[in-house]
Amino acid sequence: MKIYLVGGAVRDRLLGRPVSERDWLVVGASVEQMLVLGYKPVGKDFPVFLHPQSHEEYALARTERKSAPGYRGFVVHAAPDVTLEQDLQRRDLTINAMAETASGEIIDPFGGQADLQARLLRHVSPAFAEDPVRVLRIARFAARYAHLGFSVAEETRELMRQMVAAGELDHLVPERVWQELVKALGEGHPPRFIEVLRQCGALKVILPELDRLFGVPQPEKYHPEIDCGIHSLLVLEQAALLDADPRTRFAALCHDLGKGLTSAEILPAHHGHEERSATLVSALCQRLRVPTEYRDLALLTARFHGHIHKADELRPDTFLRVLEQCDALRRPQRFEQILIACEADSRGRLGFEQAPYPQAERFRRALSAAQGFDPASIDMAGLRGEQIKQRIHQGRLAAIRQALM
Repeated sequence: MKIYLVGGAVRDRLLGRPVSERDWLVVGASVEQMLVLGYKPVGKDFPVFLHPQSHEEYALARTERKSAPGYRGFVVHAAPDVTLEQDLQRRDLTINAMAETASGEIIDPFGGQADLQARLLRHVSPAFAEDPVRVLRIARFAARYAHLGFSVAEETRELMRQMVAAGELDHLVPERVWQELVKALGEGHPPRFIEVLRQCGALKVILPELDRLFGVPQPEKYHPEIDCGIHSLLVLEQAALLDADPRTRFAALCHDLGKGLTSAEILPAHHGHEERSATLVSALCQRLRVPTEYRDLALLTARFHGHIHKADELRPDTFLRVLEQCDALRRPQRFEQILIACEADSRGRLGFEQAPYPQAERFRRALSAAQGFDPASIDMAGLRGEQIKQRIHQGRLAAIRQALM
């Protein structure tokens, strides 16, 4: 029985990155031996155990054989006769297929260290093509390590294209697509995730609403980058600089989806795209089973970003209507995320990356004024129901009017 540190912990230590969690591989042991030693079984699809003291994960060495389409279609063989190299060979990327002994020796049968030096994301073996999730994972790694100059090896890009063409990604379940997307949104450079998926054709399969934006023009006067897809990537880049919360980044990414459905007769204008965007956001979120908090923030951003951009032109009653429809008085933190996504939208244009966004501050003033109005200051004598509600509305409106003078 031999134990090795494997996977991300080895990779990140060699990259000089902090190691947040460690995975261990056990070679030469059986399930029965692990149980006798006090390890607690937790694996559903293959033998994984928690160490009795550290509670870190220890997995038995295993091989996998493709038995059906999709990422669940595998037969797993875990036994004492499975070697370290056999286990490493089933992994996705060479930089993830290294092991480290207790003495610190690196075991690297597939050239992971060389690919770290070359800043390449390269598949270990043709078995990469058996698991469609790996297309999303490699795009996510590209987003994580973009700042270090990593790129996808050409032979791996070609293999990913072949997987898409063969329909492998059609077997992905919505929950797994969302899991990889939300992880990618939390990485250091999330636009790279979208770029890698688009290069191999996967974006059209998993996020067709976003893929449709590329090649669609918009007025150069307001959007020097012209292309709606490029704009969406620039907005996501700005959102990543402004807020680490993946909910805000998701809202920023989806805010303009409706521009992909603009009638060709009115291009490059996109009148009414906000409501079309909200409709597409709703459909996307239903398809991928997106959590409610992500969906609602994205819907509100899509629907109201046009109003917020025009803050200098709005009447006080429009300010209050936007605040009420965004439920900003009860959920000010979520409204702040909407404002951040709108600022990312404004800055996500060529030449506007450092431009101020006073519209957000104007809406913050309006919200603060509305919050500051005390309903107790109203004489409620003889008033009921709708009358009370209307008086409160009028009081908040007057407060906003005064604040924006």
